[in-house]
Amino acid sequence: MDMASISSCPRTVEQIFKDYTGRRAAVLRALTHDVDAFYGLCDPEKDNLCLYGHPNESWEVNVPAEQVPAELPEPAIGINFARDGMNRKDWLTLVAVHSDCWLLSVAFYFGARLNRNERKRLFELINNMPNAYEAVTGRNPVNDKPSADGGSKYKGTVKKSSDGHVKSTQKMAEESNEEDEDEHGDTKCGSCGGNYNGDEFWIGCDICERWYHGKCVKITPAKAETINQYKCPLCANMKRARP
Repeated sequence: MDMASISSCPRTVEQIFKDYTGRRAAVLRALTHDVDAFYGLCDPEKDNLCLYGHPNESWEVNVPAEQVPAELPEPAIGINFARDGMNRKDWLTLVAVHSDCWLLSVAFYFGARLNRNERKRLFELINNMPNAYEAVTGRNPVNDKPSADGGSKYKGTVKKSSDGHVKSTQKMAEESNEEDEDEHGDTKCGSCGGNYNGDEFWIGCDICERWYHGKCVKITPAKAETINQYKCPLCANMKRARP
């Protein structure tokens, strides 16, 4: 493993989560978009191999680090040995499950010095994103809730009906406030970590699928009406940071 690719010790929740999303994107690319190349590299005739995802969203198949203990938690070792003895999809699913475990272990290795509330917030940020297993199998996360209009997702004071017309806050409250509270009661703001409240305006990122208070990301209901695809500040910053 190329140690130069390891990020310089992320410390804050935001830094650790950014590291996690980069590694996660790399693993997903290997298991989906680059799956044929990944499959070919996992030759059962070679030594123990691991799938590594790096913070810059690149991936590699390589032997585990010789250093003991390793600088970071290691991925599952020997994924190549099971390749030809299993159905291809089942093997990719197995690698995805082990990769999810590895991604979490790296994130909470960095997060060991966080306090209780910070660790909770980090887990909630991670848990709001589909994992590798869900991406490979096509299984939708339990908490994924598509928007009514099929475009940028937002909830609270302004929503769209199936015919595309904006409903007033009062009418929405009369029709579905109680149902909305039950459906989204476990939703947390990706910025401040606050719980969902049907009396407040929320908007969902179309890239990472995290939800935010409109006030936390400076998006008003009126502005949300003009957005076809909303990118949260984290996703927008990550795209600008790419070479």
